[in-house]
Amino acid sequence: MEELVGLREGSSGKPVILRELWGPCPRLRRNIHRALEWLKKRLFRVGEDWYFLMALGVLMALISYAMNFAMGSVVRAHKWLYREIGDGHLLRYLSWAVYPVALLSFSSGFSQSITPSSGGSGIPEVKTILSGVILEDYLDIKNFGAKVVGLSCTLATGSTIFLGKLGPFVHLSVIIAAYLGRMRTKAIGESENKTKEMEMLAAGAAVGVATVFAAPISGVLFSIEVMSSHFSVWDYWRGFFAATCGAFMFRLLAVFNSEQETITAIYKTSFPVDIPFDLPEIFFFVALGAICGILSCGYIYCQRTFLFFVKANGFTSKLLATSKPLYSALAALVLASITYPPGVGRFMASRLSMSEHLETLFDNNSWALMTKNSSPPWLAEPDPQNLWWEWCHPQWTVFGTLVFFLVMKFWMLILATTIPIPAGYFMPIFIYGAAIGRLLGEALSVAFPEGIVAGGEVNAIMPGAYALAGAAAFSGAVTHTVSTALLAFEMTGQIVHALPVLMAVLAANAITQSLQPSFYDGTIIVKKLPYLPWIRGRKIGSYPVTVDHFMNCTLPTLAKDMPLKEVIKVVISTEVTQYPLVETTESQILVGMVKRTHLVQALRTKSTSWAPGQQPCLQDILARDCPTQPVTLQLSPETSLHEVHNLFELLNLQLLFVTSRGRAVGSVSWAELKKAISTLTNPPTPK
Repeated sequence: MEELVGLREGSSGKPVILRELWGPCPRLRRNIHRALEWLKKRLFRVGEDWYFLMALGVLMALISYAMNFAMGSVVRAHKWLYREIGDGHLLRYLSWAVYPVALLSFSSGFSQSITPSSGGSGIPEVKTILSGVILEDYLDIKNFGAKVVGLSCTLATGSTIFLGKLGPFVHLSVIIAAYLGRMRTKAIGESENKTKEMEMLAAGAAVGVATVFAAPISGVLFSIEVMSSHFSVWDYWRGFFAATCGAFMFRLLAVFNSEQETITAIYKTSFPVDIPFDLPEIFFFVALGAICGILSCGYIYCQRTFLFFVKANGFTSKLLATSKPLYSALAALVLASITYPPGVGRFMASRLSMSEHLETLFDNNSWALMTKNSSPPWLAEPDPQNLWWEWCHPQWTVFGTLVFFLVMKFWMLILATTIPIPAGYFMPIFIYGAAIGRLLGEALSVAFPEGIVAGGEVNAIMPGAYALAGAAAFSGAVTHTVSTALLAFEMTGQIVHALPVLMAVLAANAITQSLQPSFYDGTIIVKKLPYLPWIRGRKIGSYPVTVDHFMNCTLPTLAKDMPLKEVIKVVISTEVTQYPLVETTESQILVGMVKRTHLVQALRTKSTSWAPGQQPCLQDILARDCPTQPVTLQLSPETSLHEVHNLFELLNLQLLFVTSRGRAVGSVSWAELKKAISTLTNPPTPK
């Protein structure tokens, strides 16, 4: 107990303790303590979780930067080994090829041994979770460890395999968001809330994008476009706050490590601001968008078809089922052999990293005009001051290397997507689109060497601007997003080409969205994940189709007056997760819902307490042992398919009961919805 020494002067008799009497400025100390207590109550009041969102952003920024730093050092070590090993082609080839083969084999074997769901991008599964479907163990901490180790090995291969980290980082961020959400629930003492959990997961998806490209605004918008059909405005501030914290910390770490003098864009460009483009060039930007849209349709179709082929082919399917590391090693060997610099790789700038690919493709100058009279020499090592020389070869023109790059990378990217390793597929298609735009820009610079005359002034064409538009248009078309335009601006730090880039992205999306599903939706189809197909417009006639045309009429119902023996028979003969509860067997008036898990537990508990000859009914166990839940939303047989589809997407529903004048007459689940939409989009041929 503290020692009391007297009374405060002028007080009403409150004793003063020794520590307070001898402490400096006791009144000031009390005021500061009260202010801190008030601030603590304001910050940690129930319902506010911004501190967990800040922790999410900071943690993901630290992981992203640490991975970039470590893997950059490993890639530089590999290049040093390749450079110092000697001039013998065999040793140089082995140093170039064995390295990615070993890394991908380890990545596949390690991640798949921990958990099979750690491979691939992760965005299709996150999209499925955000739609309300529970994927077991997908957000487990084991998945986090397997994904980090596997992704590190993938990134350590550099541009040889040509894969990124966007998708896995979205997955990692969502896992951390799920765990932080549980910590928040325990710290505040709240009960588990599914809505709060989904809010944290949506913010985690935005942070995953923001901490890869240091782009908080487009990170939020891209995550919304890719992973949500409907988005609550209430979640905006969570996504933007967490993404801003992550992006700021990610770039701040680069400043602390003396990589940058201040916080700047990742791929900073220097396009002229006064007259960035001439008005007639708008036509060429729109044409570039159309080209990207057509090529993206071909890419998505070929990639999805090849995935089906790999799963159906006897040899590849057996490899993927029994020896995933061997399949990864074979695919890595093919890709590494093609990118070997003294071989075919010299014609596709294989010595550049993925970041250097973008930096050179965004160059303002026209390579075709600069090499019109003489080609730069093929150096033994890339010149850091003239990295664009890697796109030029004495035997080929710039157009030849760009076309060869596009042709080869088309099928190489498709092959890389089949490797069962944690990897991102956005950055490769972003670079591929930049190469498409660069090719068109170089062609225009040759066709108009002096520039396009507009308003009496002549301005030179910048192929780098077309590369920027091509990157945004092709990646946006493949992923069915428009926010890639904003992502390109945040990555480069310039917005002078906002109008032409946006028009190119819109043109590309207009073509692709009308012909093909997105890259991630196609992966959901191939993996057979639960999903709801889109209802694209009114042309398929979704409004005249009503619930009574496609609902499940064989609905197992439980009545309050039903004997428990009959209830047991219903439970054994069905596998549904929830049963509609009706008032009586005769009336079939819907009064609630009973979950299967609660019912089975109650039946097991009460079965031992039945007296001989007793005939208990369901009503006897509903009050205490088996809680019922109200049915807050019901469908009418006259509800249209379009309205039902919107309800399921908006509220993330899995099942709805159908009632007519209060009587339970059927149910509608994802299975009935998908079948009805499939019948509309692909009507059966009349006999």
